[in-house]
Amino acid sequence: MELSNVNKPDLRVKLGDVELANPVMLASGTCGYGDELEDYIDLNRLGGISVKGTTLEERQGNPMPRIIETYGGMINAIGFQNVGIERFVSEKYPYLKNIGARTFVNITANSVEEFGLLAARVDALPEIAGVEVNISCPNIKKGGINMGTDPFAAAEVVAAVRKATSKHVMVKLTPNVTDIKPIAKACEDSGADSISLINTLVGMAVDVKTRKPKIANVIGGLSGPAIKPVAVRLTWEVAKTVKIPVVGMGGISCLEDALEFLIVGASAVQVGTANFFNPKVTMEIIDGLEKYMLDNGVAKISDLVGTLRLD
Repeated sequence: MELSNVNKPDLRVKLGDVELANPVMLASGTCGYGDELEDYIDLNRLGGISVKGTTLEERQGNPMPRIIETYGGMINAIGFQNVGIERFVSEKYPYLKNIGARTFVNITANSVEEFGLLAARVDALPEIAGVEVNISCPNIKKGGINMGTDPFAAAEVVAAVRKATSKHVMVKLTPNVTDIKPIAKACEDSGADSISLINTLVGMAVDVKTRKPKIANVIGGLSGPAIKPVAVRLTWEVAKTVKIPVVGMGGISCLEDALEFLIVGASAVQVGTANFFNPKVTMEIIDGLEKYMLDNGVAKISDLVGTLRLD
């Protein structure tokens, strides 16, 4: 029997000024622009969607093969294939603005200036909640330095995006660093409203018969259940470092996974690779959170955030 609204636990969460109906989001790069999953889930029930990484110009991405299955996950080297910001505005935005979930546009670029231009373009779209800034990319104007691995480069990007938009600025961090904490703090100090993590781990796979890489790009991003312990640890470290909300992701494929991230300090979670092998996983997690809260006497999901016990 369905519970009345009076008896239902409160799943609402706030990421700065943005309120989500619940803490469950679709992760960028795994849900396209939302409509690809509309036959499997009710998009209006989601807390949020982070759409496919968007660049200034349309991109075809890397050559095939660019995605393979691995033990406990997958490796991809898509190369940011996307329609570009202008086609996003004309073709994708009309659909996204009419769904109930809060939409974040994942933006990626090869220079600080491009990030600012993208953020300004998104700022003009009234029904978009914010941008998710993917800083795991090289700055071609500064010798190819990966902007997500250097606190100063990360801060420069975030400052440019902050200047270009009044919308929510979420910054997505790479795990491929020695110490993620100073990078997260630099992003916070430069105007980020929230931090999302983790992006993929760098991985590689070889065909032992041909002795050639299984990915045409040779290396790619490892995602899926195999990376969850790393993601949980880094989420815990960042949540202790910054005062702004943290959105955790990396290998979430069931209710228990999502709960782990919330308990270590994430205010919300993003579900990615699991959408490929269980398209209904986000609905299962939302239903599971509600039942967990009822069974454990948790009135508000925010009361669960950061409740890790170390004694």
